[in-house]
Amino acid sequence: MAMTVHLDVVSAEAEIFSGLVERIQVTGSEGELGIYPGHAPLLTGIQPGMVRVVKQHGEEELIYVAGGVLEVQPGHVSVLADTAVRAEDLDEAAAAEAKKHAEEKMANAGADFDYAEAAIELAEAIAQLRLIKKLRK
Repeated sequence: MAMTVHLDVVSAEAEIFSGLVERIQVTGSEGELGIYPGHAPLLTGIQPGMVRVVKQHGEEELIYVAGGVLEVQPGHVSVLADTAVRAEDLDEAAAAEAKKHAEEKMANAGADFDYAEAAIELAEAIAQLRLIKKLRK
């Protein structure tokens, strides 16, 4: 039987996942991370994108996250996200509209334009669309 670690994925609204997993893949502030049982303690920010969860017996679950932190402790991993949604619950039309809106804001920047905010909106929309595309494969 494969080694496991307990994972909790929570957002401000709800607990998205809680259970034993064989591994977790997530994009941290410094790049891609693969978390396996026995990983060294770690605390890092999360980039908008996918959390790939490999549950016991190899079953995969994909979760979209944006903002927040990943904390790794012996025997326990927590993803505390500003936004967390199961991949199958993502709305492709809403993500495409958000991407279009962010691109328009960037193209028509005025004096009071907040580039950082628009870049975050664009990154989140693109991450959602990538995850939706990955689900279709």
